[in-house]
Amino acid sequence: MDALKIRHANAMPAPTWGWLRMNDTQIEIPMSLAPDGSMEVDAEDRLFDHAMSFEGAVAELQARLDAARATANEGSAGDDRACVRAALAENAARNVAADGAAEMPGTAETAESGSASAPTSNLELPALSRYQKRASLEEAALDVATAFETGIGADARAYLNFLARETMVLAAAKDTQERATVRVEAEAGEAAAASIDVVAAPGSTFDLVVALDATAAMGAEDDATAALAGTTLRVFAGSHARVNVTVYALGTPAAKLLDDEGYVLDEGARVNVRHVVLGGELTVTGLAADVRGDTARLDIDTRYLASGSEQRDFNYVVRQRGRKTVSNMNANGVLTGTSKKVLRGTIDLVHGCKGSEGSEQETVLLASEGVDNKTVPTILCDEDDVAGNHGATIGHVRPEQLFYLESRGVSAEAAEALFIRAKLEDAALTAPDERIRASVLRLGEALIPGFTDDIDAPKEDAA
Repeated sequence: MDALKIRHANAMPAPTWGWLRMNDTQIEIPMSLAPDGSMEVDAEDRLFDHAMSFEGAVAELQARLDAARATANEGSAGDDRACVRAALAENAARNVAADGAAEMPGTAETAESGSASAPTSNLELPALSRYQKRASLEEAALDVATAFETGIGADARAYLNFLARETMVLAAAKDTQERATVRVEAEAGEAAAASIDVVAAPGSTFDLVVALDATAAMGAEDDATAALAGTTLRVFAGSHARVNVTVYALGTPAAKLLDDEGYVLDEGARVNVRHVVLGGELTVTGLAADVRGDTARLDIDTRYLASGSEQRDFNYVVRQRGRKTVSNMNANGVLTGTSKKVLRGTIDLVHGCKGSEGSEQETVLLASEGVDNKTVPTILCDEDDVAGNHGATIGHVRPEQLFYLESRGVSAEAAEALFIRAKLEDAALTAPDERIRASVLRLGEALIPGFTDDIDAPKEDAA
């Protein structure tokens, strides 16, 4: 076997686009990569002296949810929707079949499984897809830990945890302000990863910067040798906490970069995520969020560039379960050469999230005719009194525009370089620190000779 294959990565929760082959992706990791590289953490010692783990924070939230549900369901039948009864009945039938019994759903077995009013005939139950059944069972269980997911998926998370060897926990105490930077660097022939848990206690503010950097060999003789840098991140944002996450993904044209993230938001939490993806043969970015608490808010801003024959694969899944929650996804990118990109964005307005709003927008510029762009905005809804919006703006450089530029002495290749330069300059000027900025400049110089000459002198590090 020449490569480890991670199948069904970055999978949409409700696959509907099989004929376009865009429901998920497959990641092939060369077996020749050595589990090496480096991982650095820049954080105060007090962040490691934590009193609560990610699992502990989820368990505490679960206890509060269970207590609230018990109070709300006192004297009532609970969730008696037909889809929930159908999912429970199907599970009961499967259990009966496994036990070799003859009793079928719609009888006392269904009632014992938790359904409030067992139907007398299967005709009273709707037929459910696999996704509908799974979603209905999750809603009935109200189990935060079981419902937790990361964007790329369990197999990718297991592989990245294996590379990282151990999970690092960074925890902010109540009503404090903290920050941390994690760098994962891989040179040619290496594979490196970090496994990170962030727990932001109620009222705290946590700023996290993650740099996935495989640009060390950029421009060298071995820049065509494969490398891999990745991270798997779990974030718990406590009640009214503020969490800001910035991820820069930079690599040579032979590097693979994997960014796997999962979030849980408690009541009133605010999470801002910024993804900047600029280089690498294949970059896979996956984010899944459980917006569980009422009035919680999640904002995602993605900036990407793909040149040559590079591939970009994004998957965002935001499940809004709390009331009056808000989610916003905004993506902006440029594709040049023969590059390919798939962006899957799913907003799931779950039953019970009354008053919630979700929006996803993408703007992408196709700077050459050879690119392949797939944008899949999806909204799933099982609640009224909600608002869901999605859209995409896809622009082309028209032949008459290229003709105008060529008449002014700007070739088609130079025109492409202008779009690439604009993305790289923006990433360099807004880089969180000088090391990340240096990596952006190194990448820019490899793509556009003389790129660094047009960038201002390095900015001073913030105090």
